[in-house]
Amino acid sequence: MTHLPYPANLEELPRHPLPTMYDLPSENPEYPGLPDDFHPLQAVLLLLTFVPPNYDPNLVFSQLDHNIYYDVNHPFWYKRPDWFGVVGVPRLYQGRDLRWSYVIWQEKVSPLIVVELLSPGTEAEDLGQTTSKPGEPPTKWHVYERILRVPYYVIYSRHTEELQIFRLVRNRYRMAPLTEGRLVIPEIELSLGLWRGDYLGRNQLWLRWMTLEGDLIPAATDEATETLIEQRVESAEQRAESAEQRAESAEQRAESAERELEQLKALLREREINPNQ
Repeated sequence: MTHLPYPANLEELPRHPLPTMYDLPSENPEYPGLPDDFHPLQAVLLLLTFVPPNYDPNLVFSQLDHNIYYDVNHPFWYKRPDWFGVVGVPRLYQGRDLRWSYVIWQEKVSPLIVVELLSPGTEAEDLGQTTSKPGEPPTKWHVYERILRVPYYVIYSRHTEELQIFRLVRNRYRMAPLTEGRLVIPEIELSLGLWRGDYLGRNQLWLRWMTLEGDLIPAATDEATETLIEQRVESAEQRAESAEQRAESAEQRAESAERELEQLKALLREREINPNQ
């Protein structure tokens, strides 16, 4: 796991209030959705089979299509991997709650691995072929490599069936050596590779978690997978509704504060006190 160099003493953090995962949006309202049904199915398959045998399941967190907030000085900047996995953090936030977002300055542990599934709209950035302008958020490649320092970055294109895996070596990504076409990760006693077979009625090449020897980690049943996808859709709708309610509440509080201010000014004027002094 990667522990980030955040100050152990919270007194060292900036004095302005920091947003928590409850304050940060979990979905991008400007993003119309995933480009095809392969993306969520592939990500769910990774999610359901990411079970490092040498870790307590309660200390393993993985998620798909989930915002990672990575810069305490720009708390609304985020990246949204197709899938990522973290080990050494509680599965539940503070041991009791599902996460809406992964906020790095609170978790203090970077993902062990990030997976991006190529699509035409994101391919250039996923492959590190773009640069950001001054004042704008850095690119995915820069964030994964330089800021979060994610040890393993995996890129897969279902169109070309090309798998590219990068490992962080001396703070730079280098092509990772493969064993029989698989990425072997001894620290979690798993390997990652391609498998051609039937999943949810679709026979094609899938990115799969496997044992160190190359045996498939069993996936959940089709019914369980479909239920998980339905739950994520329902959860996204609930988060959007909650965000809208918070916005309305904030607007109401602002209007109330403005009314109170005007009432106070009127009272001061009645007492011949200039409220602008």
